[in-house]
Amino acid sequence: MGSTSAHTNEGGLGRRDLIKRSAAIGLISVPTMGFLSACASSSSGDGNEKVEKGAKSEKNPLGVNEGAALDFVLFDGGFGQQYAKDAIKIYEQNYPKAKVKFTPTQKITTVLQPRFNGGNPPDLIDNSGAEQMDMGVLVGQKQLADLTALLDAPSIDDPKKTVRDTLRPGIVEMGQFDGAPVWVLYYAYTVYGVWYSQKLLDSLDAKYPETWDEMLAVCEKAKKKGIAGWTYAGKHPYYLPFSLYPMIGKVGGREVLDAIDNLEPKAWEHPAVKACFEAYYELQRKGYILKGTPGLDHIQSQTAWTENKALFIPNGSWVENEAAKTMPADFDLAVSAPSGLDASDKLPFGTMWASGGEPFIVPAKAANVEGGMEQLRVMLSEASSKNFTQSVKSLSAYNGGTDGIELTPGLKSGVAALKKAGQNVVNPRLQDWYVALQKEKIGVAGIGEMMAGRATPAETIKKIQKFADEAAKDQNIKHYKHQ
Repeated sequence: MGSTSAHTNEGGLGRRDLIKRSAAIGLISVPTMGFLSACASSSSGDGNEKVEKGAKSEKNPLGVNEGAALDFVLFDGGFGQQYAKDAIKIYEQNYPKAKVKFTPTQKITTVLQPRFNGGNPPDLIDNSGAEQMDMGVLVGQKQLADLTALLDAPSIDDPKKTVRDTLRPGIVEMGQFDGAPVWVLYYAYTVYGVWYSQKLLDSLDAKYPETWDEMLAVCEKAKKKGIAGWTYAGKHPYYLPFSLYPMIGKVGGREVLDAIDNLEPKAWEHPAVKACFEAYYELQRKGYILKGTPGLDHIQSQTAWTENKALFIPNGSWVENEAAKTMPADFDLAVSAPSGLDASDKLPFGTMWASGGEPFIVPAKAANVEGGMEQLRVMLSEASSKNFTQSVKSLSAYNGGTDGIELTPGLKSGVAALKKAGQNVVNPRLQDWYVALQKEKIGVAGIGEMMAGRATPAETIKKIQKFADEAAKDQNIKHYKHQ
């Protein structure tokens, strides 16, 4: 493979030539993980016995049964448990007769599949993590309650405003899959991108690279100092799209990402996809990836990164909290939008992925649907939002909640990156429309194999397009499209 610099003196392909070329290389065969169960079941089972609704009032607009128990299952991940426990205390103060059962776990599917199958799911679920249930399937199987009543209820801080009025742009739309109903409430507001130590970057006498040639130059400079350019969650390579997807959108425009989300034929064969895959493959080919990365999980890769063994890592804004234990006090955490290819990219530097994260759902068959929604209403108050931001170093879906708070380095950098992005914020939907396709097929079997050096970009694109085509033709999958 020739050089992929913008101008080569060795007869190799220039970076823009990569966009124009198309390779037809055979599909290699690799073992893949089975799809995670969607936890959707048509089994009637004995099921939950619905609690009687309470009387609606100014303080209880959703009609919560004040004495009914509430069953809350939380993904115990990067944001920890405390923000949820604090919100539960407020719920219990408001409804002192109610008993809240709180279950934190990292095994969402393992814990909840039997309960969904039995028709007795909990009342509120933080559906996140490696075992995240496929929300597109849950919606298609009518397993979720419509949260419109919550969104139209008065907010806790200002009864003249609805909960809907207090949310950040895009949060409501993300919870919609097909039409007006809102099935998911994304509680965190996540900034995705390339994270790094500003201190380490400064020590290399380098600036964050805006083009791919600049990225390669910075990685080479780091390599000479014994520092890898990149690491990532090798066991969970679906983290790579946090920077790869917005790069594709920057190079080719939003319509490329929309076509991918829509499972359109040949969407993955777009020249922008080929160019960006070639660029990332270059990191592996030139030895700029931390040795052993394919065998690291998210915590191990983050730990190596905080130990300055690698300069860059693709991640979401939860990383500041999740990696806090190993991050030096003077790390000076920063995030940037992905580097592009060059000045001919469709969108400007600063284009990044930011969207709702940490999806909360209320099962349709929950015994206490109103209680689950009310707990979310509590969490969407200014006080709970500020508590979340202060304790986990992340923005929430509540549009505000930062006044009077001293922002941490990563959070401050994330806010600045959002400001720079302006309207150039992209929001790929694969990870919530087609969870198993995104994580196991595209992530693990596709991009993961390429970045481990076991498949070329051309082979990987062909394989991923095949996965997408199979999903598009699968009549057992409910399909969604950008409107």
